[in-house]
Amino acid sequence: MRIRTTTVAVVAILTVTVVGCSSDKDSDSKADTIKSAVPEASGAADNGGAAKNADLPPEPTGAERDAVLATILDVNSNLIHDEDKAINAARNQCAALDGGATDPDHSAAQRFSYDGVTLTDDDGSHINFGLRKTLCPES
Repeated sequence: MRIRTTTVAVVAILTVTVVGCSSDKDSDSKADTIKSAVPEASGAADNGGAAKNADLPPEPTGAERDAVLATILDVNSNLIHDEDKAINAARNQCAALDGGATDPDHSAAQRFSYDGVTLTDDDGSHINFGLRKTLCPES
């Protein structure tokens, strides 16, 4: 009887360990997939996943792209050194705005704080104002 109890306990512990390890692997690969799909600047600025639940606007081209970049340039010229990164951050910010982010100005400040640039909530407010005029008007 004692051997059976010990065996059952050992098997239970091993089962939990094996299941726990395989779950961690799955979460890591899912996290890597999500990280590669979303710019690193978006980080914790999603405010509860608002950007993940809302659709991203289409990538702007031509004059619309120029207008979005001009909006970002008005806040800080260092943010458009990598135009694709700036456009991706803008698209993600639109998703946060349309998804009901709890503090959209802070969200924008966090999302656009990259490449050694740190923005304030006031900067985020300016970005949101410009995005509402260009890439993601309120519906």
